[in-house]
Order: sequence, then structure tokens, then C-alpha cells
Amino acid sequence: MKASEKRNLPRSGLSMTALGLGCSQFGGLYRPMAAAEAAALADAAWSAGLRYFDTAPYYGYTLSERRVGHALGARERSAYTLSTKVGRLMRPDASVKPGDDGWAEPLPFRPVYDYTYDGIMRSYEDSQQRLGLAQIDVIYVHDIGRMTHGGQHAHYWTQLTDGGGFRALLALRSSGEVGGIGLGVNEWEVAADALNEVELDAIMLAGRYTLLEQTALEPLLDVCVRLKTAIVVGGVFNSGVLAGNGKFNYADAPAEVVERVSRLSALCERFEVPLPAAALQFPFAHPAVVSCVVGARSASQLQQNIAWLDQSIPADFWAALRSGNLIDAQVPLPEGHA
Repeated sequence: MKASEKRNLPRSGLSMTALGLGCSQFGGLYRPMAAAEAAALADAAWSAGLRYFDTAPYYGYTLSERRVGHALGARERSAYTLSTKVGRLMRPDASVKPGDDGWAEPLPFRPVYDYTYDGIMRSYEDSQQRLGLAQIDVIYVHDIGRMTHGGQHAHYWTQLTDGGGFRALLALRSSGEVGGIGLGVNEWEVAADALNEVELDAIMLAGRYTLLEQTALEPLLDVCVRLKTAIVVGGVFNSGVLAGNGKFNYADAPAEVVERVSRLSALCERFEVPLPAAALQFPFAHPAVVSCVVGARSASQLQQNIAWLDQSIPADFWAALRSGNLIDAQVPLPEGHA
């Protein structure tokens, strides 16, 4: 599969390239990224044919959105698809310091959760201004869920339902201000709940449908095929453990994950397949998956991701994954191998 391949969202008429650039690094995730580096990375993505970019107010406490807007400002607006997120309002706060929430050089704004009708509308308008755009293609409700909010989940879920958050999304879509609406989450359960409340165009799901973990298969992805809701896969390397950094869900990988990755690595070595290439290609076999968003710190890292997506992987490798009980027995496999 080519990274630049255009793929359509079933509901909205929007398209995304198979590979999208996730722009959390533009906000300085864990270590700084200079403005010139961010601009060069955006240029490299464009030159490689990538036309889907994803950002969020939370990334760098508004820094990513500002840089993405600057990088895309001179591009023809109809030539690319852009998504950002709602659910946090960014309030001025001079006490913000380097390292807060993992952002190396955050701007002086503090995130405040707000999933109400007015909160969603305000978040969207603020993003328009930071991006310098009159229209944003897709907006995702960011980081809703029990794992994220713990005991406060019911409170924030009520903001989306009774408080009008979902109604705000529908209003923005019906007015044509946005082309598509969805969720951007790490938890498949809340996405499944949302589908019972509102018709979504896309769900950006991070880490729950990967070579390492397919917990979202039947409860969510298969349902999305029936509902024509596109899946955008994020966290394809499960925070990096499938790319060799030892992290899983943003923390040190537990022993059982390390052991499973070791088994996957051994099979990859047997077939001379890079583990990250298998991880990147695996989700695309499911018919709900439209795009995969990856982050990068440099043009060379981005080119490596593109090469992994393009790499030829034999059908026997995918079959061996299944026969070795390394993946769910029901998952579709790449290259149409049953």
C-alpha cells in the first residue's frame, strides 16, 4: 500500500491518505521541536504525498495547532484533509511550565475539560483562529472515557449527552462548517457507547486495534463497517513497544507485553520482516480502517514509516501469525489471506 493512496470516508465524502501525519510532536511531546523543524517535517510529508494532518489544542497547549496552521497556510485548502479535537478549553495560565503533561515547551494555557454544547462550540472557534482556517474538515471529541476520567466519567459523558455536546457536533456538521465528526480516544468502549447516541463519520482509535492488541475488533470495528463509520488508527506501535522503545500505553511495558512482543519479533525475524512494518500494515486489512496516523520527529523518521508501509510482506507471514495464536483468530489479514 502506498502512503499517498486516497481513501474515502463512507459517510462524509471526505478523503484521507492511507498515512496521515499526527502532529503531537509539533507541540513538543517529551522533547522540544523547533519551529523550523516542524515546518520542515510538514514539507516532507507534503512532498511524500501525505494529505491528511491531525492536531489538537492539547498538543503543546495550543502550540501544535499554531504550527500546523502556519505550515498548511500556503497550501490549497481543498488539497488536504485536516482534523483537530474538541473537549478541552485552553485557559491562559502563567504557571504552566516545561514538562507539564509531557510537553517540553508548552504555551501558557491550561486545559480545562468542557464537553457541553457551548464548550464544543467555543473549542471549535478557538481552533479556527489558531489554525487560521475558516473550516476544519473533521473534529473529534478528545479523550472521553472511563480510563481517562475515572470517577468523573459520568459527569463528562452527561455533558456530551444531556449537556448538548453531541448536539453541537451535529449542528456544526449540518451547517457545513465541518465535513465530519467523531471521537479521538484510547478506549474502544466509549466509542461503542457514542455510536448508540449519534451517527459518527470517523473514530480515531489509538492503540486498541494493533498487531499487539485487537480488543476492539468485534465490539467496535465490525459494528463500524455496518454503520459506515470510518476508523482512523492511531498508536499503531502501542506507544512504541512495537518499534523498539519499550513503552506501552505511555509507560514502561509490563512483562506480559514484553513477552508477547518478543514472540512477534521472533516470527518477524524468521520471515525477515521488520516488526514495525508488520505493525503498520496490519490494521489496513480491516474494512473499517481508512487511514493510519503516525507521528514523526524528522523527515527521515517519516520516510522510514512510509517505507515500512510500502514493504512487501509475504502472505505466509500473516498466516503464521494466526497459526501461532499471535493474533485474534477472527481478524482479517492483509493481502486477502484467510
